Amino acid sequence: MSNAPESTASAPLDRPATAAASMSAREMMAELWRFMRPYKKVLLAAGVALVFTAGITLSIGQGIRLLVDRGFMAGSSAALGNAVLVLMALALLMAVGTYARHYLVSWLGERVVADLRKAVFDHIVTLHPSYFEINRSGEIMSRLTTDTTLLQHIIGTSFSMALRSALMFVGALALLLFTNLKLSLTVLVGVPLVLLPIVLYGRRVRRLSKASQDSIADVGSYAGEIIQHIKTVQSYTRENHEKQAFGREVETAFQVAKRRIRQRSLLIATVILLMFGAVSGLLWVGGNDMIAGRMSAGDLAAFVFYAMLMGSAVATISEVYGELQRATGATERLVDLLNVEADIPESTGEDQSVKTLHDAKAQVAFEAVDFSYPSRPDQCAIRGLSLLVAEGRSLALVGPSGAGKSTLLELLQRFYDPQDGRITLDGVDIREMDTGTLRKQMAVVPQQPALFTADVWYNIRYGKPGASDEEVIAAARAAHAHEFIEQLPDGYNSHLGEQGTRLSGGQKQRLAIARAILKDPKILLLDEATSALDAESEYHVQQALQKLMKGRTTIIIAHRLATILHADSIAVLDQGQLVAQGKHAELIEISPLYKRLAELQFQDSERQKPLVE
Repeated sequence: MSNAPESTASAPLDRPATAAASMSAREMMAELWRFMRPYKKVLLAAGVALVFTAGITLSIGQGIRLLVDRGFMAGSSAALGNAVLVLMALALLMAVGTYARHYLVSWLGERVVADLRKAVFDHIVTLHPSYFEINRSGEIMSRLTTDTTLLQHIIGTSFSMALRSALMFVGALALLLFTNLKLSLTVLVGVPLVLLPIVLYGRRVRRLSKASQDSIADVGSYAGEIIQHIKTVQSYTRENHEKQAFGREVETAFQVAKRRIRQRSLLIATVILLMFGAVSGLLWVGGNDMIAGRMSAGDLAAFVFYAMLMGSAVATISEVYGELQRATGATERLVDLLNVEADIPESTGEDQSVKTLHDAKAQVAFEAVDFSYPSRPDQCAIRGLSLLVAEGRSLALVGPSGAGKSTLLELLQRFYDPQDGRITLDGVDIREMDTGTLRKQMAVVPQQPALFTADVWYNIRYGKPGASDEEVIAAARAAHAHEFIEQLPDGYNSHLGEQGTRLSGGQKQRLAIARAILKDPKILLLDEATSALDAESEYHVQQALQKLMKGRTTIIIAHRLATILHADSIAVLDQGQLVAQGKHAELIEISPLYKRLAELQFQDSERQKPLVE
């Protein structure tokens, strides 16, 4: 994405190719019709209002003819007054119809886009994690916001203008034929000359519009990532570098937009030139006919009015056509996202396993599991690994970074499925279970806790939304979080900021532990759960975790061996393989890798005190 290879921004998005390379306007409307169909009554009412206002507008031409022939030319003040009253009545009716049309169409645009945004978001949250390994969050957010906003403008404004202009074009053409056949034939000859550039330039605008939307998404994605890592940027004094890199991103987007704007501007200018050239020709021919007495001044005025309506309709259609090309690009990007198929099926809320998990024993088994991440298919993360964690027992996973410890937790939660082997819960393959039901049996305390931009109540209650205030406070006390929560400006009502930026690392982790305690799971997954705590807090939290682990199947990932000496069993992993398993003292004797890790961490092997990391 970036022109600066040293930037902290991620690599370019691997854009999905599920939609056609170039979606036509008809295909775009077919996709949008799925969201418009539930509101057919509103659409019908808007159509009636549209036809009504178009009919009134066309009737004004006849009012102009009466005004000229019976008012101006006849020299009658009474006739002039009547003609003016007719025009005022038509204007009033047109205003009422325009209000109804604008309100209904705008409402429809807002409603359809709201439904579309919900559909896209509902689909996003069901996608497998591997999709987000190769697609930036900023790009996805651009589709969810920028693209849908563009569609709202198209449905709520441009599409209505296009239909209105089409009706005006057809109606004006019919009245032109009725008013003067000779001049109408002249108009019909000129119409193809006006429509030709719309077709030719429209294709270029469509291609550039999609490229423009993609470049805007790149800008947003880059900025979002830099803001997310602002402390890293500032600590390495890379502000100037990021300013320059972001400036290049903005300039790239501007250059693409400039090409799109140039094509649209050229299209509009060409149509206007042809339109007014045709009107000028009509005035010359019609004026000569009026001078020769072959048509009245009122007929000429009405004819010019209808010709101007036709010309403005064509000009509007040409401008809206460019907007429709942008909408086609935006719709294509949204359809790409909606058509992504998740590798892991979405939760149905119903257990599909042979036995219900409510009665199942929380015994976890990995059986000859092989797994590679989708983004790295040639690199095995787990190789032929078999492990058993009996119900109510604890298993600690140790090993160097990249050994596959966190991968096992992700596989157990079924964020991914292994390529070979299987993972079972009480003897049932977890692939036969509903994902939602499976994950409800587990609570995770990760190394880097995920906190939301909300208050403390919300963040702790996230694992059990229906918990009472008393239960939340009890969980916070058990995690030794109650004391610091009470010291926050608004206590449990305090908002934590984006990703919990208002808390320290240890405070974030204690909130995550409180969330897991509140969920009261059968299976507890601890990924370096105490790594960010000071010595005193770690002691108290370890006591809380000891109570929480009783009667629960627990899998612990730890780099500090002193924190997992109490585990029922310790599994040593290296390069995705199980190399040894047993108790601490036993592993010291049989596993060179474990012995080396222990020697690096303990100053005194007898007292077993951890080194300061």
